[in-house]
Amino acid sequence: MTSTPGLKNRLVVYNPGTEVVVWDGPASTTENVRHAVASARSDWNAWRDTALIDRIAVADRFGDLANRRSEQLVERIVAETGKPRWEAESEAKLIPAKVKIAIDAYQNRSTADPIELPQGTGRVLYRGVGVMAVLGPFNFPAHLPNGHIVPALIAGNTVVFKPSELTPGTGELMWQWWMEAGLPAGALAVVQGDGKVGADLVGQDVDGVLFTGSYAAGLAIHRSLAGRPQVLLALEMGGNNPLVIHDARDLDAAAYLTIVSAFATAGQRCTCARRLILPDGDDVEPLLRRISDLCRALRVGTSYADPQPFMGPLISGKAADRVLAIQASLIRKGGSALVLAERVNENSALIRPGIIDVTSIVDRDDDEVFGPLLQVIRVSDFTAAIAEANRTAYGLSASLLSDNPDSFDRFRKSVRAGVINWNQATVGASGRLPFGGLGASGNHRPSGYFAADYCSDAAAVLESESLTMPSTIMPGIL
Repeated sequence: MTSTPGLKNRLVVYNPGTEVVVWDGPASTTENVRHAVASARSDWNAWRDTALIDRIAVADRFGDLANRRSEQLVERIVAETGKPRWEAESEAKLIPAKVKIAIDAYQNRSTADPIELPQGTGRVLYRGVGVMAVLGPFNFPAHLPNGHIVPALIAGNTVVFKPSELTPGTGELMWQWWMEAGLPAGALAVVQGDGKVGADLVGQDVDGVLFTGSYAAGLAIHRSLAGRPQVLLALEMGGNNPLVIHDARDLDAAAYLTIVSAFATAGQRCTCARRLILPDGDDVEPLLRRISDLCRALRVGTSYADPQPFMGPLISGKAADRVLAIQASLIRKGGSALVLAERVNENSALIRPGIIDVTSIVDRDDDEVFGPLLQVIRVSDFTAAIAEANRTAYGLSASLLSDNPDSFDRFRKSVRAGVINWNQATVGASGRLPFGGLGASGNHRPSGYFAADYCSDAAAVLESESLTMPSTIMPGIL
């Protein structure tokens, strides 16, 4: 977000690749936020009591609109994020797919057979939680908030959604499709603005907060809810994710998956590999040469470049500045540049990716560098590699590239992460599996397929068809 002189409470968003204005509109005031939550509260009972089959029908219509108008969404994502077109197309395809998965997940995770008990019949009643605040990120401005919104609405919740202030138009477009799909107006509202608007939303009378973003922002939300244990909180935050390569014969495949892990979405994925951990071996130097050569050859450019680039700009020049500043700091501390990250032409947000060997830095910072900068750490053996992988407060994603199944068996049992991959990139999680992390990466409420769990309250129901005296009377009553 940027402010425009003379205009109060407005968002003006620029394409980070071209610096052309792509969205200009009002930011929400505290009163706007309060009204949105109040409307969601007043409409909750009606939406909750709407038959599940009818709630699913609305979601299906939304998914159909997203499928038929995917080109419109692609253009919006490209304009606001600067992503290459192929990547925006990949994100747009996830929206209707998520609807199908969310329906299946709700029916699978929220259906229970009756249990015959001595006292009567026991059942589990799944009910919507209430009014959900959803706060979305900029890196996947459609897919990630959609992963909260769809299961929340299917479960019978109402939603107030604040998109990232850097991608307001994407959120606005999805809201329009929900309205066209027949969702009651009060069941979903969009409020626009920066962190202050997000804080206003969290501070309102909401029943749940569903957040995807940085650890710092997630921590602030957690602290703001102190004393409100009744508010459900699902946090999906960042990661200082390790990629370990050991006993891998196909060095070209290992190099390719390393590049994808580290630099997909210009390194702006929470699951991107930040640390490449290499146990000593004869293949380390040839592997690093392949990775470095592939890194230098990456096509980097704006969304509209032809041929299409692998990597577009970061979300802003400020974000690129931070990556370059961290690189300079690592080199000052003793790191060695295998490939130096640097700006492309004069575009402030567009940088080539970098690879820094930080093995000689003793006290390495445990930070998520949200951009295309990979740190290489050499260790003595595989045991040391696992220890190094776990040397972080985060615990989102971790991958092992290896032909040794015994090594992966050790890795999956020992590594602290919520997404654990073998011979796969750290990025690209499946929507049919849970998605979330440990430690500073989350609060034990995984999203993905398991989002259905935090979108419903499970109530115990014990019922008997007739009112009769129990067979055993408690002492002292009769």
